[in-house]
Amino acid sequence: MTAESAPLRYKRVLIKLSGEALMGDDEYGIAPQVVDRIGDEVKDLCDAGVEVAVVVGGGNIFRGAGLAAAGIDRVTADQMGMLATVINALAIQDTLERKGLFARVMSAIKINQVCEDYIRRRAVRHLEKGRVVVFAAGTGNPFFTTDSAASLRAIEINADLMIKATKVDGVYSADPALDKNAVRYDALDYDEVLERKLGVMDATAIVLCRENRMPLRVVDMTRPGAFVAAALGQEVGTLVTV
Repeated sequence: MTAESAPLRYKRVLIKLSGEALMGDDEYGIAPQVVDRIGDEVKDLCDAGVEVAVVVGGGNIFRGAGLAAAGIDRVTADQMGMLATVINALAIQDTLERKGLFARVMSAIKINQVCEDYIRRRAVRHLEKGRVVVFAAGTGNPFFTTDSAASLRAIEINADLMIKATKVDGVYSADPALDKNAVRYDALDYDEVLERKLGVMDATAIVLCRENRMPLRVVDMTRPGAFVAAALGQEVGTLVTV
């Protein structure tokens, strides 16, 4: 059974990409081959009939918290980080359009010459018309991470599933790169994530998902077909639910 013919468990999904994920093996910036691979995965999702939204971070360019630690005003640093997410979102939009998809970047801060303002009803309409919506600039507020923005947007657009794309194949009891005895979980609930301080996302994002019963699947973005498998409800990565 192909992805196109298999029954979808989740019709509308939001994918959370970290800015660092776009670097590939580079130390900073955007690796074109990585963005291209992500574009292929998103196209496969769309071809399977899934409505797709994306939230992308900006850590490959600027990290607000890191800049603040270096002495820059925290609000200013976070605003710089928001602009970095817009750069990444435009790169993703361009890649998707070159693959024949229709994509819209919607920003939480006004930057009208390069993208649309985020308006919830318009975002939902884009999704209903089969366009990929890339949400940029986080929540538009300092002190909130793009993980929190992803949780918020997933809830606002009534997504059926949030996918967190990482470089590991799920949630572990410890960093598997540092601890060879780290155990991978197939499934967790949000209370367990908070109690064990597993670092899936920040606490604000986790609580938002828990209180709004938003399922989260953490998958390895380098595994071909992981996004489609998640949308089909297959056992890939780690599923976090209430």
